Amino acid sequence: MIAPSILSADFARLAEEMAAVGGPGRGADWLHVDVMDAHFVPNLTLGLPVVESLLRNTGTPLDCHLMIEDPDRWAPGYAEAGAHNVTVHVEAAAEPVALAKNLHAAGANAGLSIKPNTPLDPYTDLLRHYDTLLVMSVEPGFGGQRFMPEVLDKVRAARRMVDTGHLNLLVEIDGGINADTIEQAAEAGVDCFVAGSAVYGADEPERAVEQLRSRAADAFAHGHR
Repeated sequence: MIAPSILSADFARLAEEMAAVGGPGRGADWLHVDVMDAHFVPNLTLGLPVVESLLRNTGTPLDCHLMIEDPDRWAPGYAEAGAHNVTVHVEAAAEPVALAKNLHAAGANAGLSIKPNTPLDPYTDLLRHYDTLLVMSVEPGFGGQRFMPEVLDKVRAARRMVDTGHLNLLVEIDGGINADTIEQAAEAGVDCFVAGSAVYGADEPERAVEQLRSRAADAFAHGHR
């Protein structure tokens, strides 16, 4: 699965930029929306009113990544608005099990994200309540950073737990994903790849999505024979 990040799109033309990566049944599987509050991370992007507008203008499922303080209070609103997947940071959630239940009750899948320096082990029991694990392969807050391959150990650990039936979730990665790094991430066991500039920096964004998907599928198969 490929989830283009609209953080790398032209914010003045978001409806067209969403359409450029393909409509339902082709191109992007999800559209990744980075919500930043200038508190949990040092950057400020967009919030619920913009997400509501995006939802009215695309049939592609929205994958909302909330890099915000107090997600327990704010995250359910994104689910209620119609986001397909709402991801919160384990470092910010006060009651992550209750929050997952609230997201599910509001109609969304629940995702849990961990920063590059956050270990996975203390939170594996929490993941039983979530649908998606988002492993950050850059420090959250800004686009265009270099991929951190050391986080792939967490991906491998999560993949093992999924493959052995201990967890039932989608493994997602976000940060520095491009034609070179996507193969490493796929071999480690990633299911869904967030790509920003690798898609929106391309002359043909929809074609870039398909090329990334093809590379990832080949590498995933090679890593899991």
